[in-house]
Amino acid sequence: MNSTEFIARIAPDAIRDWLRSGVPASLTIAQAALESNWGSSGLTQKANNLFGIKGNGPAGSIVMPTTEYRNGSYIKINASFRKYHSWAESVEDHTRLLQNKRYAAVLHRTGRQAAYAVSAAGYATDPDYVAKLISLMDKYNLYQYDTREGDEPMTAEEKKQFEALQDIVRKQADRIEELEKKANTKLPDWAREAVQAAVNYDKKEPLINNPETGGFDFYRLITIMHRRGLFDKKNAG
Repeated sequence: MNSTEFIARIAPDAIRDWLRSGVPASLTIAQAALESNWGSSGLTQKANNLFGIKGNGPAGSIVMPTTEYRNGSYIKINASFRKYHSWAESVEDHTRLLQNKRYAAVLHRTGRQAAYAVSAAGYATDPDYVAKLISLMDKYNLYQYDTREGDEPMTAEEKKQFEALQDIVRKQADRIEELEKKANTKLPDWAREAVQAAVNYDKKEPLINNPETGGFDFYRLITIMHRRGLFDKKNAG
């Protein structure tokens, strides 16, 4: 799974929890990408644990080796980590954790402010944790997934519709791994505008490297995200 696919899969859940709790979606996505190595870590593969949260989870626990920074040096230890039934469950647990009084300074902040706050509260032992999170936020413009200053607040009905749309996107994103196993289809005309927007988003690092390669549901997902304005730099925060 590449960075584009990872972000597409986790963004709907991160946005949903941002609207409900105040935990910035940019922070959730950056932490998940960093802690799980874009979903490829053994902990994520075996336990759906995206954030390295220790303890006993909804699906039990798993003992895994981990690297921590103690007394000025890195050491390797074995620790018990939470297991989840799905990525969505992992995101929800991460949100609950950051709603704890210990992480109060994270809520309703910008992505950068939240990165400093979560580190100051002792989320990770890595002294470069803040720099790594902000680097990911900057490189992939994760701020666009947060509610931006100056936006008109959503009405209750608009929020309901938005969350319904995000649920649709999440379900489509969950099928990305299945799509990789299916035969590729020719780029349909109705998806060309969305695909082109993704390709042109960043000429150095386009969101799609192979615009002519994908399945029907993949092109449908890209089109939905485009219509939400997620590929429009003018709407980026």
